[in-house]
Amino acid sequence: MIFLIAGVIIAFLYWYSTRTFSYWKNRGVKHDPPVPGLGNNADQYCARKSMSQVIEDVYWRYPNEKVVGFYRLTQPELVIRDPDVIKSIFTTDFAHFYARSHIGSESADQVEPLRRNMLVAEGDLWRLLRQGCSPAFTMGKLKAMFPLIVERAERLQELTLGLAERGAPIDARDLMTRFTMDFIGACGLGIDAAALDDENSPFRKLGEQIFHIGPRETIIYILKELFPGKLPFLKYFGQCEKYLLHLVREIQNMRNNTPSGRNDFVDLLMEMKRKGKIEVESMERQKPDGTPERVSMELDDMLIAANVFMFFGAGFETASNSTSFTLHALAYNPDKQEKVQQEIDRVLAKHGNKLSWDAIKEMQYLEWTFKESLRMQPPVGHIGRTCKRKYTFQDLGLTIDEGVRVRISVQALHNDPLYWDKPEEFRPERFSPDEYNEARTKYTYIPFGTGPRICIGERLGMMQSLAGLAAVLSRFTVEPAPNSTRILRIDPKSNITQGVIGGVPLIFKERKNFQTEPLLIEEFPVRAL
Repeated sequence: MIFLIAGVIIAFLYWYSTRTFSYWKNRGVKHDPPVPGLGNNADQYCARKSMSQVIEDVYWRYPNEKVVGFYRLTQPELVIRDPDVIKSIFTTDFAHFYARSHIGSESADQVEPLRRNMLVAEGDLWRLLRQGCSPAFTMGKLKAMFPLIVERAERLQELTLGLAERGAPIDARDLMTRFTMDFIGACGLGIDAAALDDENSPFRKLGEQIFHIGPRETIIYILKELFPGKLPFLKYFGQCEKYLLHLVREIQNMRNNTPSGRNDFVDLLMEMKRKGKIEVESMERQKPDGTPERVSMELDDMLIAANVFMFFGAGFETASNSTSFTLHALAYNPDKQEKVQQEIDRVLAKHGNKLSWDAIKEMQYLEWTFKESLRMQPPVGHIGRTCKRKYTFQDLGLTIDEGVRVRISVQALHNDPLYWDKPEEFRPERFSPDEYNEARTKYTYIPFGTGPRICIGERLGMMQSLAGLAAVLSRFTVEPAPNSTRILRIDPKSNITQGVIGGVPLIFKERKNFQTEPLLIEEFPVRAL
């Protein structure tokens, strides 16, 4: 009897773990043979490769296909290789693919509280949050924030000088993490994160928690994939929830529950809360006559905490990765580094050695360099969307069902010789007006995504990153450390962003021709923290 029961259980588990494996075969889509229980994703679950690396491998294995089938455990997914198909998903037929691909496929009322933020929210909640938060990222608001960026850039210079005097390699990844986290604390939350000065800053520990992938997180991920919508009590970010809710309430109490006039992200959310209902046309509900219904939302403390979580997590990790990757590339390309430094010196001299908004806007070669780094090593290696209702790719004659996820390998697209001449070469000039064709690369260069869900903080991230790079490179020259490697090794435990094994060790040498006077802050009124 025991053997019979065991046999029945094994047979059921085998059926359950393979029941969808004919999905792509029936549709004539090429794919690797899936493994029972794991699908095509064994490398990620065994921590041999990150999700981005797995998707990138699929991209390169099928060079003649526009789309490739994939199974994540039992879930059918589709890897997209063709720019025209990408355009359909991100822009033309956005109404079918407005949802990001996230674990568990929970219904709206099952999504854990911290995931109810603008980055991963779906449908009407996303549209309501996007409309409410957009005013925080206008050009005027960003320019008003810039003095706070410069203050942090000065502190970054001083910290780097102290570390460089020891003569030992500096982890550029850790250095730029401190800078971006300190900036986000000031501009996003209106508090001093102390990340530049204090290695044990609570903000640094929070950042580590958000992106840490351990056994607990892996088990939750697998269970939610195997039993979508059935385990809402399992929280992927449960350890951060209480801390962030407490932090948000403390900040509001410090401001007497009234916007302070700092114009930071928390002020914006408090203003949204004070105004009451936000209304938009629904993406998901229609009246009998086919017109969209009006939907509304009121912000509460948990929604504020969720969006602070988004601003903090999405802001510091991507910016610190991209700036440290840029410094690494320049260390291995000293001729490009010299051109960047010459431009920085010339522009700062023109602006009285002030690192200002206008000065950064004039540093075109620095911007091309940063964009080239984003091309070669994008901080987010892949992007996903979920099909929200049955959809047919007309040019492919392929129909997929609601719930099927699509994946785009940003890393592969950015390094495909089909779209980039000698993509292995670090050449900032490819982003000069003489060479760069934005229309041609609109769907093959997507470090910030594209379409209606393009990163809302793109301009803020660019300004913050360029200011940090200008501050470092105006005073220091970077060189490879003895333990540096030209090709960075991606951490297989990376999740959303592409972490690297061993950090980004570099030698920082103070420049002999550095101006003795420190960078000056352009005179804008800035409230004290």
